[in-house]
Amino acid sequence: MKHAKQELHDPAELGIDPDKLGILKDRIQQDIDSGLLPSAQFAIARRGKLVAFETFGAGTPDSLYCVFSSTKAITSALAWLLIQEDNLDTASLVSDYLPEFCDHGKQAITIEQLFTHTAGLPHAPFHPLDWLDQEKRRQRFQSWRLNWQPGSRFEYHPTSSMWVIAAIIEAVNGESFSQQIRTRIAEPLALKDLYLGCPASEHHRIERIQHVGEAMTAADFAALNLPEPPVTEVTEDALTRFNDSNVRKIPIPGGGGIMSAAELALFYQALIGFQGSSERWQDVPWQPSTIQQATQIRTQHLLDPYSGIPVLRGLGVVIAGETQSNLRGFGHNNSASSFGHGGAGGQIAWVDPETELSFAFCTNGHDRNPIRQGRRGVSLSNRAVACAALGD
Repeated sequence: MKHAKQELHDPAELGIDPDKLGILKDRIQQDIDSGLLPSAQFAIARRGKLVAFETFGAGTPDSLYCVFSSTKAITSALAWLLIQEDNLDTASLVSDYLPEFCDHGKQAITIEQLFTHTAGLPHAPFHPLDWLDQEKRRQRFQSWRLNWQPGSRFEYHPTSSMWVIAAIIEAVNGESFSQQIRTRIAEPLALKDLYLGCPASEHHRIERIQHVGEAMTAADFAALNLPEPPVTEVTEDALTRFNDSNVRKIPIPGGGGIMSAAELALFYQALIGFQGSSERWQDVPWQPSTIQQATQIRTQHLLDPYSGIPVLRGLGVVIAGETQSNLRGFGHNNSASSFGHGGAGGQIAWVDPETELSFAFCTNGHDRNPIRQGRRGVSLSNRAVACAALGD
């Protein structure tokens, strides 16, 4: 069954250099031809329009991908609407919305700390299937204990904080947060292939997760004068579970989004406020002041415990910043105001408000070599940024 795809527009008309676009495609094809990645997909959008969308390797134009932590920006953007409507205050305590957070020192956690990974619960366990049972969900939250004092440091929360944000969203208005993603974001923006909780009817389109390449050893990291990455819940087994139909159906707010690269790139276009004559953009829900508030850096005084660089986090998104943007998932030449969120396995998603260009890259080939994966991401983002040079 064929699915309607997003309309493509002439790159040159939107100031996209076709030669630079070709260089970007060649870089993606390189990893397909080498046999490293089984499939990949990318999209570039600018000034509210999709200008490039292509799938490589074993994928098809209908392929969907799990974008893992790139999902965090989408869940966060739904919460931004509640903030915009004065139904959610980031300074409020989580326990004001979820009484189960009154236990084990969690009563001090604020909503802003959930967004900025400073809540003190980076390792709190949550089984995705528990989300469907309100009592199991409540018991899980109640049992969580702090790893450190909220607000005292930064440590990336792979899934825990977003489970809580999703629960708060539901507590505010009594409706499933995944349904709100559809009715408040996906449908008004005509992003039909953007799912949190993917229906079984679309599972045949999802590219299955594969782990590729050789894992780095302790000696490999030492040779690069780098510490070994910390062990987290983001393991090969955990990622492979997304090949399970039951897991794909769960709206995992911090890492379970399933979509095409086109949907992801266009989502970011909506965030920077394109509301032109196109019917698609008549219902952009976010006000410019909301985006400004959401992308304000709130963690400048904190350092990433692994990279040692300043953490630049807004409300659920990463900000590129003036320096070392490549260590935050962007290209060297992204503007400081660029924002987005990457995902496990090398997913890329960002928008650069200065060039009005958004870029998304998805792959089902999860590289066991994090250094190679990181370099690929920077290389692709550099090439995407360069595409906007024409006519500027």
